[in-house]
Amino acid sequence: MSAADVWADSWLGNIRQRASHAHLFLDVSRLPAPSWRSKRARLDAIVVPASRPARHLGPTARLATLLDVPLVILCSREARVDRVAELMSSIAELRSVVVDVGPEWRHPDFPRRTSAPRFLGASADRGGDLSAKRNIGLVLARLHGWSKIVFVDDDITSLQVADLVRLARQLENHQVAGMRVCDYPDNSVVCHARRLAKFPQDVFVTAAVLGVRCNDLPLSFFPDTYNEDWFFFAREAAARDIPSIGNARQTSYDPFATAERARGEEFGDLMAEGLYALFGLQRRSVPFEERLDGATPTFWSYFIKARRRVINEAIGALYVSLAQNPGDDRAGSALNSLDVAKRQLIDAINPDLCVKFLEAWRDDLAEWRNFSSGLSSVGTTAEAMEFLKLKTWTGPNLVHGHRPAKGRRSVLRI
Repeated sequence: MSAADVWADSWLGNIRQRASHAHLFLDVSRLPAPSWRSKRARLDAIVVPASRPARHLGPTARLATLLDVPLVILCSREARVDRVAELMSSIAELRSVVVDVGPEWRHPDFPRRTSAPRFLGASADRGGDLSAKRNIGLVLARLHGWSKIVFVDDDITSLQVADLVRLARQLENHQVAGMRVCDYPDNSVVCHARRLAKFPQDVFVTAAVLGVRCNDLPLSFFPDTYNEDWFFFAREAAARDIPSIGNARQTSYDPFATAERARGEEFGDLMAEGLYALFGLQRRSVPFEERLDGATPTFWSYFIKARRRVINEAIGALYVSLAQNPGDDRAGSALNSLDVAKRQLIDAINPDLCVKFLEAWRDDLAEWRNFSSGLSSVGTTAEAMEFLKLKTWTGPNLVHGHRPAKGRRSVLRI
């Protein structure tokens, strides 16, 4: 038995899914907001991974104008480049770069071990592109010479200038800083079902609003899985070094509208919840790589059982609720989703797969850190897009993240 397995055996009774990981972030929400004129509270760009129609982008665009920073919108699905560009051009003084990230986009230097067929199969081939867009945003920051960027999802509805100023200020001393989304809660389907069943359920810091200091190398990596943000800032979470500057809001949705959502989330949710539960069991002095060594087959075997208990508890409570109120369609839909999540957990996920995914992620992360550390800033946005093999984009040809190059205020490459 390995030393890591011996360690796991000593903690078997404490391996469980936690309702809250609040002990893994720093709550700085009560600190006063700095002046937006302060150089230490300045952002270099806002990056939006967009998949919803253009109308969802107006509030963030106005924030970019008020802060006088470029807005980069990475478009796919319902976010059409032409319509997004039309809306952005109607906002005075806005510097926006609108980019088409098509379903076939790939870059030879972006690691793809975590996108292997066996891992995609465990995620029911959910086919998301959010991790790719966020990794593109990191590379664009390096190529433009941007130090501080903030990712903002296109369903965030309540940000203020003060929020982004506070994020920028925290990036002076931390590589990442974020917000929690408590309304509508940013949770997985299983966690929403547990909340519906009256079990305690918290939310964690999220990449829905996440600041990153991109000149602090090497950079982390968003793997191709659900909860990709938890993996991105796992090192900081393990060190209790993620400032949370407050709470944001997002557009509400029905997590139980289709049970397939739960199927696609289950593997990534299990992996992230298990990893963070492990961090909570370890001493703060344990180096990050040694922490990951603790995620042995023995650990995952026990955590998978703990995950099944979490799902079964919610199923039992919702059956009681439905028996008391037979007309509760929401409880019925939640039960369908939980049944699908449980079936995915039983049929498609095992301890060996969990260990292999972490190995793939660690290899991807090492490759990405070497790649991102070797990137140098280029002359213009056009050069950055050429490097990234993004052929369709429109907007000002920014020079090192500042004003458009003379004579190149609007470009369209196809």
